[in-house]
Amino acid sequence: MEQAKLMTYLSKMKDPRIDRKKLHLLEDIVFITIAAVISGAESWNEIELFGKTRQKWLSSFLRLPNGIPSHDTFNRFYSALDPIEFERVFLEWVQSLAKKYPGDILSIDGKTIRGSRGKSFHSATHIVSAWSKSNQMIIGQVKVDAKSNEITAIPLLLDSLLIEGSIVTLDAMGCQKEIAKKIRSKKAEYILTVKENQPDLLDDIRDSFKMLEPEKFNHQLDFGHGRIETRECSVISDLSLIEKPTLWKSLSSIIRVQSERYIKSTGETQKETRYYISSLSTSAEHISNAIRSHWAIENNVHWCLDVAFNEDGNRKRMGNAAVNFSKINRIALNLLKKDDEKISIKAKRLKAGWESEYIFKVLNF
Repeated sequence: MEQAKLMTYLSKMKDPRIDRKKLHLLEDIVFITIAAVISGAESWNEIELFGKTRQKWLSSFLRLPNGIPSHDTFNRFYSALDPIEFERVFLEWVQSLAKKYPGDILSIDGKTIRGSRGKSFHSATHIVSAWSKSNQMIIGQVKVDAKSNEITAIPLLLDSLLIEGSIVTLDAMGCQKEIAKKIRSKKAEYILTVKENQPDLLDDIRDSFKMLEPEKFNHQLDFGHGRIETRECSVISDLSLIEKPTLWKSLSSIIRVQSERYIKSTGETQKETRYYISSLSTSAEHISNAIRSHWAIENNVHWCLDVAFNEDGNRKRMGNAAVNFSKINRIALNLLKKDDEKISIKAKRLKAGWESEYIFKVLNF
């Protein structure tokens, strides 16, 4: 399918405003917001400033019946906008862009927007996102009230995604029997991190590696970033020491990853052992690479949103503003990552602020 234009999808959103208060068109508000965020804006005031600074350019293709919306108008609009409706349109757009890759690794993880916590708020906004390694883009997200609620949010996110043939990786919060069942019901495979929140399972896995010989083994050595790292991935398919293994849908293997990292600048050596369960019965190398790929969501999503978009510094607390602005950030991040310029996300945002033609290119307008 030919890459679809973002605005074609966003214009389908249901407008939360009553007719007599619609001084500005939905399409104008959304376009100005996304173009401003791509160009480096991080607040409603900065979005308004972008609009006013670039008004002549914007008016050449937007209708702008009452000029540029004020920062209060942007705030009220996104505070009232139904985040579920926004997510529906976001998913339609993403699915029009994403290609189907057999064996794609989908990493699911949560991120707290710390700036959304205020004196009258019990907790900050927490977003669970899904990252496609093959497409190099965020393909879905769900808002939860607190990190402990990821257990209930992850199945909702899985329901919204097309994951057949993929490998879903999750950290320890997602290591739940019902989540494993949900993934398999959608004809996908899973790799789940096992930690102390599943104490009996963790003990059984540790005992298995003490008593049984791994059938599969992979050793990897990495140099770079001032360190030397070795990783050893061991896989056991004998589940005889796991209590009631059939409770974990299609459980096929237990995994141990032992890593040792030597920091050249300090001479420090760091050691870590991690455990996993999986429905996969493939090679240790394949499993090891899939596990490593999970951390791509940290580098490609969370780190970018914190460093390039300053998401943790944003203090949007009115209504649905925080979760909807997080979607704007993720739309901008997806668009910037899809662009083929070989420069950093920060540099792309600067270039967008300098060159109107580049914004059109990024937006596929």
